[in-house]
Amino acid sequence: MELITSRKALDDTMSDERSHLVTWFCQILINKENIPNAIDQTLNPDEETMESIYKVVELAGYCTTQEPNQRLDIGHAIYILSPLVEQWKPTCNEEEHNYSTFHGKEDTYGTDPHMSLSLTLER
Repeated sequence: MELITSRKALDDTMSDERSHLVTWFCQILINKENIPNAIDQTLNPDEETMESIYKVVELAGYCTTQEPNQRLDIGHAIYILSPLVEQWKPTCNEEEHNYSTFHGKEDTYGTDPHMSLSLTLER
């Protein structure tokens, strides 16, 4: 939820009904049409990205249910997120790319952006 909204889990600067991210976000989840207005506008998502956001939002709802025994286990969450992560490639500006190439690094984060998540984790 924090990644999608760019809000803190608890924000004392907001009104009581908006200060707790999970409570506020669960109200948003009641109607899927509310989601585009709740996400961080700097994401500027296209249609494909919006579909991924809907999946993450749905997952976040399952992960934050009040009853702990009704929450998804981490394996199921990873199963849902894995296809989305495979599509993501870190962006790199020209200066970072030149520095990394000059110093013989694969990229700024020490990973190969063309390698799948599962292969990266195996390294």
